[in-house]
Amino acid sequence: MAAVSVVRRFVCRSVCSPQLGLQQLQHRTAVNTATGAILAKPKKTAFGLLRIMTVVAPFLYVGTLISKNFAALLEEHDIFVPEDDDDDD
Repeated sequence: MAAVSVVRRFVCRSVCSPQLGLQQLQHRTAVNTATGAILAKPKKTAFGLLRIMTVVAPFLYVGTLISKNFAALLEEHDIFVPEDDDDDD
């Protein structure tokens, strides 16, 4: 048991070192109870991909609307007007 804690400390120090830019590493530290029984599996988030898409899709749409309107505003005020280069060479 003591060897496991020594190895765990060594791995955490080497992986979580500030030289690598990693301040904190997420990992499950408890795998078993004090009596030796194995803990249950962590809960899995149901509909994870669906939840991600319901958040990402509307914000992508709103972001494209904002950028489209801002580009139209810039062109309207002649701040940025793309040049029409008709080089057919």
